[in-house]
Amino acid sequence: MVARFSRTRFFRRVGPRIMPPLERATGRLSRGRVQLSGLLVPSLVLHTIGAKSGLERDTPLMYCPEDDGRMLVTGSNFARDAHPAWTANLIAHPDAVVSLRGRRIAVHATRVADEELEQVWSFIERQWPGYRGYERASGRTLRIFRLEPLPVRPDTGRGA
Repeated sequence: MVARFSRTRFFRRVGPRIMPPLERATGRLSRGRVQLSGLLVPSLVLHTIGAKSGLERDTPLMYCPEDDGRMLVTGSNFARDAHPAWTANLIAHPDAVVSLRGRRIAVHATRVADEELEQVWSFIERQWPGYRGYERASGRTLRIFRLEPLPVRPDTGRGA
């Protein structure tokens, strides 16, 4: 039901205006341990460095967990015709951090190659049937990134 609603024209029109402030408020109230979208689908907060500004940017995203601990994130941008800014940030600065259930994890982002897209879309749509409809509605090829957790450095307890 949630997936169907999230693909409606209504949600694509109002979602970009209402979801980010609601996500920020939920994150503040829970001290980063809970995301509003995380109550319905696997969600994380992506912490990137701005491609143009050089400033840290935080973006709540749904993600698709892979069996080996890696995470797939898709730049659907509510099916708008432009790629979301966080995708340009990952292209410029592929080393990032995710907050997952209140825990920060250093990751390295790799854009899914064109030859692997069909296989990855098949995997994503097994979890979220119809999600590729965002790509059709946007009129662009969505950027998909695989986030690989970095090994923890023993001296800091943080990713390499």
